[in-house]
Amino acid sequence: MKNFLPAVLAVLLMGGVLGSGFMTFYYAEGASYFSTDPAACVNCHIMRPQYESWLKSSHKNVATCADCHLPHDVVGKYLAKAENGYHHSKAFTLQNFHEPIMIKEKNSRILQESCLHCHKALVHDMAAGPSAGRAPGAFSCVHCHADVGHGEPLGLGGMEDYPGRKGLNTLKRKLAAEQNP
Repeated sequence: MKNFLPAVLAVLLMGGVLGSGFMTFYYAEGASYFSTDPAACVNCHIMRPQYESWLKSSHKNVATCADCHLPHDVVGKYLAKAENGYHHSKAFTLQNFHEPIMIKEKNSRILQESCLHCHKALVHDMAAGPSAGRAPGAFSCVHCHADVGHGEPLGLGGMEDYPGRKGLNTLKRKLAAEQNP
């Protein structure tokens, strides 16, 4: 009987770990993260404002979250999903994330590549223009088009009157103040 006790304990421990893992995966709707459905991004309550602003955006009918925020190749897409999933799970579990949620540098590069992927015919000359004296990555679509994927559709001009612009500028000033006390 003593020989079986370690084996029984190991099986019980493994069963508990696996059961907890499956329950967490089920409760967190883990399978939804393998899809490209934008509703999966709202599983975390912190993403609701981004989702709701995307619903009002000019890109709603042409691009999903994955189209802009993930690489377009299969391997890169699932590697980015896994890396972001790990960081998001850790941040939300430990409650140590910036509010409002901020895009990381690596994901910002993916976003830029996605803009160029879809709009290459329109911006090819601008994006490939003279690079003398320009730092790598200095050209950023969202520098001017910050509200395109998450915001009200806008016509030409009007950005100064857009309510989201005031919040964006306030956030930029706050972040600059935190970096340069």
